[in-house]
Amino acid sequence: MHMADALISPPVGGAMWAASMGLAAYSARRLKPEMAERKIPLMGVLGAFVFAAQMINFTIPVTGSSGHLGGGMILAILLGPHAAFLVMFSILAVQALFFADGGLLALGCNVFNLGFWPCFVVYPLVFRRMVGESPSRRRVLAGSVAAGILSLQLGAFCVVVQTLVSGISELPFGTFVLLMQPIHLGIGVVEGLVTAALASFVWRARPEVLELSADHGGAPAGSLRPVLAAFAAAALVTGALLSWFASTHPDGLEWAMFRTTGKEELAAPDGGIHAALAGLQEKTAFMPDYGFAEAPAESEEPAAETGQWPSVSAGTSVAGVVGGGMVLALAALIGLSLRLIPRRPVPVAA
Repeated sequence: MHMADALISPPVGGAMWAASMGLAAYSARRLKPEMAERKIPLMGVLGAFVFAAQMINFTIPVTGSSGHLGGGMILAILLGPHAAFLVMFSILAVQALFFADGGLLALGCNVFNLGFWPCFVVYPLVFRRMVGESPSRRRVLAGSVAAGILSLQLGAFCVVVQTLVSGISELPFGTFVLLMQPIHLGIGVVEGLVTAALASFVWRARPEVLELSADHGGAPAGSLRPVLAAFAAAALVTGALLSWFASTHPDGLEWAMFRTTGKEELAAPDGGIHAALAGLQEKTAFMPDYGFAEAPAESEEPAAETGQWPSVSAGTSVAGVVGGGMVLALAALIGLSLRLIPRRPVPVAA
């Protein structure tokens, strides 16, 4: 559900950039320095894992479409909404700048769609209420599935609204929304099940992590090393190996666009801010489309072009490992930098 710049007008792109930057500043302010420091390792490994997981598109049966995890609910459940939003911003920024996944003008839209809804709407209003103050395995599973589905539905609807407000006449609202919502319902079911499995694993291994994410408690009573090691290993294996098995079908957004317009991509304007940002992205994206920038060898052409599946590619593996490492470092840097933000003194009662 990474939007390209061609789907967004400059006013909408600018407004969503402002909204996402405002939410990032708000999240940084709300995240307590001592809480952030305890979360830094988890922020890093979870960011790397979600980056790698988003590289894998899974086929939606019958439809001819595919989808990938959004990851916002996983982050919100395990980190809390404020840290989760900052990590999601990091993931999408690395993807757009260095791998040309999603446009730079549309980055604010992508951050809002994949970060705001799960972190600040669905997590507090759905997941926390379903799980309650006394989590159980059944409540965690049910809350995770419901939250994963709803967050994808809200994000998909927001994509449609943003294209409508941008005046993209090739994507009429009625047709586009009737295609986007059902296909992202299928993707959301997978998102919900994966979220439930991961949340259940962490709840069984270190149940206090879920309490910590809600900013209720102090430092974990035990070591988080088993959880950190599991997610770090999963990020490495997913980025380096499982990424070869990504579906060759178009993702949900491309599928809906093709059914609406007959094209999986729309052409961006030749001049103006669209062209300027496209030129900037071309310079910064050293591994566009998660592969080597040089002319690829025949064995490393994308699966969609060669017809081969899985697409065994050294470029894809390197992109998964390098990108995950970049997100891990950026998320950790954000966590460390929060200690430098000046805080308002807490009033002392007389």
